Amino acid sequence: MKNKWWIGMLAFLAVLGPGIITSNVDNDAGGITTYSLAGANFGYTLLWSLIPITLVLIIVQEMCARMGVVTGKGLADLIRENYGVKITFLMMTALFFVNLGNTISEFAGIAASCEIFGVSKFLSVPLCAMAVWLLVVKGTYKSVEKVFLVACVFYITYIFSGFLAKPDWAEVIPQTFKPAFQFRSFAYLTMLMGLVGTTIAPWMQFYLQASVVEKGVSLENYKYSRADVVVGSFVVNFVAFFIIVACAATIFKAGIHVETAKDAAMALAPLAGKYCASLFAFGLLNASLFAASILPLSTAYFICEAFGWESGVNKKFREAPHFYSIYTGTIVFSAGLVLLPKFPLIKAMYISQVINGILLPFVLIFMLLLINKRELMGGYINSRFFNIVSWVTVLALLGLSVGMLVTL
Repeated sequence: MKNKWWIGMLAFLAVLGPGIITSNVDNDAGGITTYSLAGANFGYTLLWSLIPITLVLIIVQEMCARMGVVTGKGLADLIRENYGVKITFLMMTALFFVNLGNTISEFAGIAASCEIFGVSKFLSVPLCAMAVWLLVVKGTYKSVEKVFLVACVFYITYIFSGFLAKPDWAEVIPQTFKPAFQFRSFAYLTMLMGLVGTTIAPWMQFYLQASVVEKGVSLENYKYSRADVVVGSFVVNFVAFFIIVACAATIFKAGIHVETAKDAAMALAPLAGKYCASLFAFGLLNASLFAASILPLSTAYFICEAFGWESGVNKKFREAPHFYSIYTGTIVFSAGLVLLPKFPLIKAMYISQVINGILLPFVLIFMLLLINKRELMGGYINSRFFNIVSWVTVLALLGLSVGMLVTL
């Protein structure tokens, strides 16, 4: 019995990676900004949304991982093969621009967090851009994954920040389990869409499935891959919870207006102490640097899959020139734009998360159509419960989009 437990644990550690990494990357600069603004502007009233978001994230990520293991192909690859080049091209174009906005926000996060520690963006951004480029171009999938897993550990700084902010837990706990809808408020609905978009971003589904395929997870080890997805989904929202709590307990209570995660970190210093602010700022730097590596990688994966080009971190530049060219171009363009003096970084950050939420239901529709194809998935099609939750999510997101337009 003991040996069986150890064998299972070793198998889980071997498969560990894609689920936890993909979920944690979603706590990036744009995500941290969105969570900070949610707490700073709405207090604890949006904490309830993290519970259904966690459930939906687990289901959506599990579907992607399952499709990757069963078919051995990425999501963009499957969409192209089953629904044609035209639809794939339109979706990839939309995803490309949204991802570009997200990547720009990561380098903006690097610049903002380093400036808190007194380092100019003209030094931090080029150095970090070079570091993330070398990590992927010169590394292998295994070496890159190890670095990403280490980066996941540093998200614990936000949990410490949440406790150092000294929230009133008698107020926090009830509001976590009590939905507080504000259907007539455009700002509230937009923030709710931003929370969904930043936690269940469309790019995640393409990156996760591509990672599972490149890692070569077998069907017999799929249960460990599913556990990887579940753990990652819980961790990302656990961290989000403490970011919202830290900002709600301090900035919202004090009535201070903030627009960025950098503003939130600086506002925390006089309200919750310099250690809380420093941990928050360090977390922003780690998250931005982490995501600045993953998002361009995600872009390169889904574009190459869509057009049938060679892709993968294990391949050399000459073996996958399109893959590495897209990765390099995305980093150079995004980092360069952040160095411009008057580029509207804050709007780019926040709007990209809202657009993520608007685009998500269309990605989910294709996922649901694909995963319910018995000729594609065999006996691994969706259960009735998964289908019900997924279609309800699609309808809820479409309804939220309509609600935003109506309140606007």
